[in-house]
Amino acid sequence: MKRIAWTFWVFLLVLSVLWLLADTLWPAQRDYFAFRTVWVQYSGVLAIGVMSLAMVLATRPMWLEPRLGGLDKLYRLHKWLGIAALATATVHWLWAQGTKWAVGWGWLVRPPRKPRAPDDSLGIVESTLRGWRGLAEDLGEWAFYISVALLVLALLKRFPYRWFAKTHRWMAVVYLVLAFHALVLAKFAYWTQPVGWALAALLASGTVSALWILLGRTGARRTAHGVVESLQRYPALGVLETTLRMEEGWRGHKPGQFAFATSNPEEGAHPYTLASAWHAADGHITFITKALGDHTRELPQRLRVGDRVKVEGPYGCFTFDDARPRQLWIGAGIGITPFIARLKFLSRNRQHDPRPIDLFHPSSVLDPVAIGKLRADCEAAGVTLHLFCGPDSERLTGERLRQRVPGWKETSVWFCGPADFGHSLRADLVAHGLPQEAFHQEMFEMR
Repeated sequence: MKRIAWTFWVFLLVLSVLWLLADTLWPAQRDYFAFRTVWVQYSGVLAIGVMSLAMVLATRPMWLEPRLGGLDKLYRLHKWLGIAALATATVHWLWAQGTKWAVGWGWLVRPPRKPRAPDDSLGIVESTLRGWRGLAEDLGEWAFYISVALLVLALLKRFPYRWFAKTHRWMAVVYLVLAFHALVLAKFAYWTQPVGWALAALLASGTVSALWILLGRTGARRTAHGVVESLQRYPALGVLETTLRMEEGWRGHKPGQFAFATSNPEEGAHPYTLASAWHAADGHITFITKALGDHTRELPQRLRVGDRVKVEGPYGCFTFDDARPRQLWIGAGIGITPFIARLKFLSRNRQHDPRPIDLFHPSSVLDPVAIGKLRADCEAAGVTLHLFCGPDSERLTGERLRQRVPGWKETSVWFCGPADFGHSLRADLVAHGLPQEAFHQEMFEMR
């Protein structure tokens, strides 16, 4: 979280500093309209800047994954940038459009316009941009309204995922219109200064990313197909275990990573943690999905052995890589999935990681068949299992965890499960002496 928070605020700070090197928030003529001019420019630069970076992140750039801690963190940053875009674009719109309304209502009196240089005294680029100003203003206003609607829908968790996936793709078109708006209406003097160079780079990268998305190329180089070979249902848990035989093209994965699977083109791709270790000679991968929405509830009835599934990935950095002398895993509910994959890997490769490992599995439901498999996997991998399962089980807390694992301060903690539960455990353990960087949490939210 610290890494993406720093990235977010440093990005805004750098863009603000570059703008201040070219302009000022305190114009020499200190009246409302002078302030309005600089604030329209400043808010516009920030808005299109964060939109451009968000558009780049939407393409799922692999080179950024290790720098931000995984695609789950990258999407969290994408969400923050979307919220920042909504806020800064609204400020920009209020300064621009609100002033026009106030003048129309008689609340403000517009000062006489200063005479502008004739077009033939300007360079060809500046005169061309000046000629497009009216069009850019009109298009930008309507694109703003559409972007607000799309961003609000993206933030509403009750809005069905399949509709979110389709409507959010329209943001690429809206971005292209807003990029044109920014290119035309940004103060022309900016383009010869560092803020203009940064803005040009952002607009170029954002435009390429938007076109990449519209062409359907996101993740195309990391896509393979698999055939459903087996389906195992756990009705008490509301869970479906699906095993695919992968066709040529799957690059393999590390335990703890996830992939986007598409079994129904109308529904689109959904992210699922991979619950199996990869063995090229075997060629199988397994997903464990819990009925949390319409799509996952329908999977047991709709999915059949022999169905073909598109798989894009792998993604994520929740891969158990660290140098601490001991590991402590917490898989809450369906959050047990990445640990099952790691158990499968360690059962064949324990010599590569001989450290003592404790796995805590809290769950409100106790399924004997699933627990039996988990016990067997832990025994095969040499991992100590701690169960907190069933409605009558005691609740896992930081205190109980510390009591169960002597030397817990020397461990690295790997958590996957409900976000609030993870935050509370992190706060408890860090408060009692665990280094902040030793707690790893999967933030499995794509919106």
